[in-house]
Amino acid sequence: MDRRQQKTRQAIFQAFSSLLEKKNFGNITVQEIIDEANVGRSTFYTHFETKDELLKAMCTEIFQHVFSENLKQESSHDFSQAGHDFEKEITHVLYHLQENRKHLKGLFSCESGEIFMGYFKTYLREMFLPRVDVLQYHAPADYVLNHAVCSFSETVKWWIVDHGQYSPEQVAGFFMECAK
Repeated sequence: MDRRQQKTRQAIFQAFSSLLEKKNFGNITVQEIIDEANVGRSTFYTHFETKDELLKAMCTEIFQHVFSENLKQESSHDFSQAGHDFEKEITHVLYHLQENRKHLKGLFSCESGEIFMGYFKTYLREMFLPRVDVLQYHAPADYVLNHAVCSFSETVKWWIVDHGQYSPEQVAGFFMECAK
């Protein structure tokens, strides 16, 4: 993608995010996204076939950064020296989700929440999978993985929608306490 295409794509993402702060996903029209992004209809459809595809692309972009293999120093946090400390890794994820809180809250609060959660759980499974074997549970590994993924995703929803007063470290601590 050249710079112009990247800039257009970012404008569409930004417009969509802005609309998600004000309206439910189902009530947002492609025309509103186009108007907010100040792009033409054909330009929108060059990048995304549907509004659902836009949602998927936005989730993918968020999650690729959030679930990056390489923890690094960032302006809001520094886990670059964390090694393979699972609590620090999930705290890192929580910091990034906190940065995207405004449009995530909109995603969780409407019918798009299930779509978003499906994408989120896919990434969580990849993150949690290497840890399942080291956990000392007397249950099948696939059950433990499913339980951890569902529990963490619901923890994030609980935090983003209604309990933003807690820090990422506190929420990670809550999850780890209950995961014991």
